[in-house]
Amino acid sequence: MFKKILIANRGEIAVRIIRTAQRLGIATVAVHSDADADAPALHVAMADEAVHIGPSPANESYLDGSRIIAAAQATGAEAVHPGYGFLSENPDFVEAVERAGLVFIGPSASAVRAMGLKDAAKRLMEKAGVPVVPGYHGEAQELVVLATKAREIGYPVLIKARAGGGGKGMRRVDDPDRFSEALAGAKREAKAAFGDARVIVEKLVEKPRHIECQVFGDRHGNVVHLFERDCSAQRRHQKVVEEAPAPGMTRAMRMAMTDAAVKAAQAIGYRGAGTVEFIADASKGLKPDRFWFMEMNTRLQVEHPVTEMVTGVDLVEWQLRVAAGEALPLPQEAIALQGHAIEARLYAEDPTRDFLPATGRLYHLRFPERLDGANLRIDTGVRAGDIVSPHYDPMIAKLIVHAGDREHALAGLRTALGETRIAGCTVNAGFLARLIDDPDFAAGQFDTGLIERHREALIRVAEPDGKTVAQAALAASGAAYRPEAADPFEAISAYAHYHPPAHRRTIHHGGRALPHAITGLGDGRFAVLLEGTKDAVTLSPAADPETAAWPGHVTLFKGADSHTFALQDPLEDAEAASGGESLRAPMPGLVKLVRATAGEKVKVGQPLLVLEAMKMEHTVTAPHDGIIAEIAVEGAQVSDGTVLVRFAEADMPSRGGRTEN
Repeated sequence: MFKKILIANRGEIAVRIIRTAQRLGIATVAVHSDADADAPALHVAMADEAVHIGPSPANESYLDGSRIIAAAQATGAEAVHPGYGFLSENPDFVEAVERAGLVFIGPSASAVRAMGLKDAAKRLMEKAGVPVVPGYHGEAQELVVLATKAREIGYPVLIKARAGGGGKGMRRVDDPDRFSEALAGAKREAKAAFGDARVIVEKLVEKPRHIECQVFGDRHGNVVHLFERDCSAQRRHQKVVEEAPAPGMTRAMRMAMTDAAVKAAQAIGYRGAGTVEFIADASKGLKPDRFWFMEMNTRLQVEHPVTEMVTGVDLVEWQLRVAAGEALPLPQEAIALQGHAIEARLYAEDPTRDFLPATGRLYHLRFPERLDGANLRIDTGVRAGDIVSPHYDPMIAKLIVHAGDREHALAGLRTALGETRIAGCTVNAGFLARLIDDPDFAAGQFDTGLIERHREALIRVAEPDGKTVAQAALAASGAAYRPEAADPFEAISAYAHYHPPAHRRTIHHGGRALPHAITGLGDGRFAVLLEGTKDAVTLSPAADPETAAWPGHVTLFKGADSHTFALQDPLEDAEAASGGESLRAPMPGLVKLVRATAGEKVKVGQPLLVLEAMKMEHTVTAPHDGIIAEIAVEGAQVSDGTVLVRFAEADMPSRGGRTEN
């Protein structure tokens, strides 16, 4: 076994690998960019050694293989674990690691290369007898060729980047007239994310289930599967909830799918952890003749914990043992399913804004420690006070629950989400809670389109009621106006001879000003009167629901949902300076494409520009008819809140813009 390994990754997966290495007595080396240097990041703090490898942008640090290899050599590491993402599926990096005399903890470069390009992989799978989705997987990339193939396949079709995954470079096309525009967007996004603009075109399965099989091979020719995971709950083609086993899976279907997955791994002499992903037609239930190979991920998956929970296997330990030359620890017949596990990905993102990634400091962060009647696992790479950076994936944590059956696993996850407390960033906890409570999802009757079909209900957050606003007002008064006092409410509970003084304040929520008056009643209670109401709400700070105060804000937690109130109007200064209505960048990013010009009359919903953030494209559209006064230039790097478009003052009926992926 290795004495020391370097982890060529960051965040949650780096922490996950370090934990197993520590249990096995293996020393670890972390690498980090400028963005992870402050604090320092959790994975840096946990590792035995840490090496700085460059600036914050990934292509200058975590994607720079030469710096990572140099760090491994300088620290005496024997092997490199790539985690997932970044360089984990880059065959050139695998070869460079091995040329440097190091061991790559993963498959061979030839296996990565064989499965790294979707078109070549599908041709290979057809030869191996694995069922493949109908489509065009050829080399030609001309518009006329791809459009012709799309017509032959029959609409709707799916354009997919042939390299990479995660929904990047993917577009659904229902109409031939929209094919050209969708192709251009997919190619741009694929180029930005993977450095390869080439795509494939496939028939779109109308009610698809995304089911994948965990496989594992060693250097001695052994290949096993560790059953399946269902990853059908997706938004923007990216997974948000995964579970094992797959709901509704039959014995015949499982045998057919796991057999196909093992064949796929054997076809390329696979070693290490891999995942074979299939698309299944769920229109008439899961049938052994209605699933097709999509791709193989030649690495550990984000959702690997659910497999670990239902099999009792530490997949990272298996990776280390296989890379060190050992045989697989267990034969196929010794691997069994135990209960049901489900995982929810907690992201810094705003579901009400098309799931746009959010950034900011995690001023308040707390997860539940245990559950009654279920096993709880939290995989995270952040702590309270850390910053969610615009440079990397915005996942905060994975909440994984294991129980005897699906019903109890869902109940445990529901409780875990309801007890999670995060303030400082917008998060998707409430969305996740509503998703697992969705009747179709709870019944196991779902497909990859469920979130989009039920989108409005899933993203809807009830407006805070009067009592909640009053609680926020009282919390804001205590947190903001006398933060240095031992009793922060002392200032508003002061003695008055005739009657208690009323302290008038204003907080803000969702663009609304909420004036109010707070009166100390002298017995530890306070009366909060909201403007426009007749009756005050009487509250005691000790009896309030959990709140979190952070600079300029107060967040109240209501189960999995939360309401954040600003102590000052966040738009006041910006709008005063702008001289007219403006659309602002919803996150840091690059202005990739500008589709309008200053002085142009635009219609509501008209695309104005394309913003690239976190390797995904977001189209900013006009919120109303109007005339553009100013618009950003192509190639501009913008920060969160930067003015992208300003309208003429005569055309200002509403604030805000829309973004679409």
